[in-house]
Amino acid sequence: QVRGSLLTSSEHHCSSSTSAMVRAVAVTLLLPLVLPFLVTPVASLTFDVAGAKNRPVSKVITLLKDMLKQLEKEAEEDEEIYDKMACWCTTNDREKTTSIADAEARIEALTNKIEELTAVSARLNTEIKNHEKEVAENQASLDKATALREKQLAEFNAEEKDLLESVSALKAAVTVLSKHNAAAGFLQIPSSHVLGVAATLQNELSKHASLLEGVLTRSERKAAAAFVQAPQDYFDARPTFKQSYAPQSGEIFGILRQMKETFESNLSASQKEEMANQKAYEDLKT
Repeated sequence: QVRGSLLTSSEHHCSSSTSAMVRAVAVTLLLPLVLPFLVTPVASLTFDVAGAKNRPVSKVITLLKDMLKQLEKEAEEDEEIYDKMACWCTTNDREKTTSIADAEARIEALTNKIEELTAVSARLNTEIKNHEKEVAENQASLDKATALREKQLAEFNAEEKDLLESVSALKAAVTVLSKHNAAAGFLQIPSSHVLGVAATLQNELSKHASLLEGVLTRSERKAAAAFVQAPQDYFDARPTFKQSYAPQSGEIFGILRQMKETFESNLSASQKEEMANQKAYEDLKT
């Protein structure tokens, strides 16, 4: 407000000074011309209208009057232009001042935002590095778990295949003995069938010795070994000395069935373990 008052006062002062200057110039130019007439005695004064118009002085006065009017006109035009320029300057100054203030406020806000975002960027970069490290560790764990899972699956497939074959062989042997035992005893079993049963028993006892550890008693192992050594002695028409001391024929049937059930139980446990291992691996991936 003080600035506006000073500007307005300055404008009026400039306008008044311009008009006064124009008048001063006109008086200065006219004064030498009219001064002789002012000091001439009154008695000697006469006025010739026609002559006055033709006198050089009259022409000069007329010219000066025209100059005065032109100067006053130009002064008015200058004053009008000055007023417009002063108004424009005042308005522009106010707008520029406001724009500068807004820009400075914006700069301060952006500076604060930059500082804030810089802090956020630093925090995110740290988090990214931590996540990358965690991802690398998880990937290493997953690779290790995948290798273990592949090994477990390969072992399970081999074990499952082996147990299925063993169960199938023992089931066939049990079926052969059960049919002939139910019909008329072991004496009617063909020699080829007897040798096949003995070969199956020997193969499974040898291949799954660790699995059968604690399953067969000592007497059962002894009977199975005797049967494998001389299967025909158990089915001769005339009992031999070895057969008279051998276990009953039903014991071989019981041994085979017990072995089959053991393998089936172990197969079922292996399948359940495989399902659990697969589920654990899937959970690890998620």
